[in-house]
Amino acid sequence: MKILIEFGKFFVYSLLIVVISKYILVPILRKFGESLDLKPKTIGNLSGIATSVPELLSVSSSAIVGLIGTSIYNIFSSNVINVIQYSLAVRMNKNGKVLQNKALKIDLILVLFTIIIPFLLIIFKIEVNITMVPIFILLFTLAYYLNHNGHKLYLKRQMSEELKKIEEETKWVKGKKKIMILYLIYLILIGLSLFIVGNLLGNTLQILSNIFKIPEFLLGIALGFITSIPELITFFESQKHHKINNDNASGVVEATNNLLTSNILNLFIIQSIALVLYQIYVT
Repeated sequence: MKILIEFGKFFVYSLLIVVISKYILVPILRKFGESLDLKPKTIGNLSGIATSVPELLSVSSSAIVGLIGTSIYNIFSSNVINVIQYSLAVRMNKNGKVLQNKALKIDLILVLFTIIIPFLLIIFKIEVNITMVPIFILLFTLAYYLNHNGHKLYLKRQMSEELKKIEEETKWVKGKKKIMILYLIYLILIGLSLFIVGNLLGNTLQILSNIFKIPEFLLGIALGFITSIPELITFFESQKHHKINNDNASGVVEATNNLLTSNILNLFIIQSIALVLYQIYVT
């Protein structure tokens, strides 16, 4: 009976993550970005930060209880699943041609490295410890620099006059300070909600792991799959939103930056936080 209860909790918590992401997080992010008159790239970055909250929670929770080995598998599987989901979203929306842009190619190369690095760490059984934190921070800074300058050099130059016109026509009126503050409060509350649900989900997975003696790497892969659900939703919603205005390029830019931001945060920042927490609470 206890096992059935825990599996029931697992299903309910996973479903809650989907509901919160699709019906609360995505609409609020969209309205927040538009109220600030943000570009698709910036909205994508915000989405990447917001959708990385579940990874932050699951990886941090695992590190605090001593399951540091779970974190690298969680991040690796999450990043791989993000790429699969992104590719599926682009293909289903028939936006493959947009990826010919050099700025987006640079972004996708950076994304590839967020898979290669944890893969090598796992294959060669390299110990991930506190000494790697400065390296991760340096790599995160480098990735951000290349992303920023790639868009500055290539995306703006290759953006068609038609897309510029659409961008101008869809601008919101500035100066909505009260609305912006309200949306910011909403995002904080959503983050707290995901924190609570993610923590409950992590506890449930830990109980199931103890009952069935699930290895850390399998637990990490399971967590990676679950924590990637918000990204799946935002990848599709971003392209769907811009497709209405016949602005497929902006949808892909937003989804690509969502993917890149999420993956580099997972690998370099969230992994670093997990290593620091493990050092404080366990070693």
